[in-house]
Amino acid sequence: PGRSQFKVVIKALSPKEVTRIYTPQPLDRNDGTFLMRYRMYGSVTKGLKIEILYGDQHVAQSPYILKGPVYHEYCDCPEEDPEVWQDMMSCPSQEPQITEDFISFPSIDLQRMLKEIPAKFSQSRGAIVHYTIVDNHIYRRSLGKYTDFKMFSDEMLLSLARKVRLPDVEFYLNVGDWPVEHRRANDTPGPVPVISWCGSVDSRDIILPTYDVTHSTLETLRGVTNDLLSIQGNTGPCWENKTERALFRGRDSREERLHLVKLSKENPELLDAGITGYFFFREKEKELGKAQLMGFFDFFKYKYQVNVDGTVAAYRFPYLLLGDSLVLKQDSQYYEHFYMRLKPWKHYVPVKRNLEDLLEKIKWAKENDEEARKIAKEGQLMARELLQPHRFYCYYYKVLQKYAERQASKPEIRDGMELVPQPDDRDSVCSCHRKKPLREDL
Repeated sequence: PGRSQFKVVIKALSPKEVTRIYTPQPLDRNDGTFLMRYRMYGSVTKGLKIEILYGDQHVAQSPYILKGPVYHEYCDCPEEDPEVWQDMMSCPSQEPQITEDFISFPSIDLQRMLKEIPAKFSQSRGAIVHYTIVDNHIYRRSLGKYTDFKMFSDEMLLSLARKVRLPDVEFYLNVGDWPVEHRRANDTPGPVPVISWCGSVDSRDIILPTYDVTHSTLETLRGVTNDLLSIQGNTGPCWENKTERALFRGRDSREERLHLVKLSKENPELLDAGITGYFFFREKEKELGKAQLMGFFDFFKYKYQVNVDGTVAAYRFPYLLLGDSLVLKQDSQYYEHFYMRLKPWKHYVPVKRNLEDLLEKIKWAKENDEEARKIAKEGQLMARELLQPHRFYCYYYKVLQKYAERQASKPEIRDGMELVPQPDDRDSVCSCHRKKPLREDL
């Protein structure tokens, strides 16, 4: 118990190469596994030597050799061959959600989109960003005034372009909350492919991982504590010592959340629910009260977590799955990119949309403790697999690749577009050793 006895030392393989590498303590996932993160502030040509020590003894097959060159996050040194990169990243050959999303779009008519999308989607809500990627450079123009969240898509696209050569592609990204394309494939005219962070059963948007999990991945070891990795080392007391109640904390972004608080007041032995901020239903604050904010790691002091939609899918769902509590998930028309891989009663316990069976499900979990624990564990293991950082990069790349294959005309840098520059790399040393592509030699 307490701090890990394991020590991890990461250094340049060649004694002639010196680079700064930040290696915090390993994260103990409380099931015999540990998660190790590190951040490099410089690149190495020969590779890295990774030593795992228990006391002063090497354990497992330590030391491990990671062959170089190994580049730090801000080193602009893309792999020219996408197949090599995908193989290196162990990208899955298929993503069922991507396959599903592109069924409506066997061919993508850029000329039609140029005429229609700015007129149809950028006026009312104004949260559309028009991107073109040409020669691995990213250009964009904002359509509307609610496009501030483009900072998340900018950062991920730039990060991806530093790692692999992207296809030339032109697309529209919706950076608002709601999916926007509701026409069906057999409508006249049919749907156009708008890329969004959240899908719904009645829309045709193409889905990317949400800005939240994308940002979490990019922020790892950069100052934010609630990222998808750090959560795994802070899952609270062991199952037997967790509080046997269901927990919810959140804003008032959906009426069912207010209903949760009423249920909690009537059944405090089963449910602890509170609204932490009022925006949509301010008149209800006096009646329902306002709960204190809780640190997210403290959520996992409770055995059961209630996941209820916000304005769209509740973006805390992946974080809750990574804990070791049982997630009770409200049935929803909304989904994120990985939901298709999850099964109710295997990875989480489903709850009706109107929450009428929530108390019954909490009672079931209390009476079937071993089964509840098993579902919590299965959900956690699946989330650990699906929410690894490399999976997000693979997913983004596959969406761009699939989209590029279907474009009926050549992407162009349009009037009003600006280059999104790669960040200045002053803090870290970058030496790119990859060969230049043949077309540049010619």
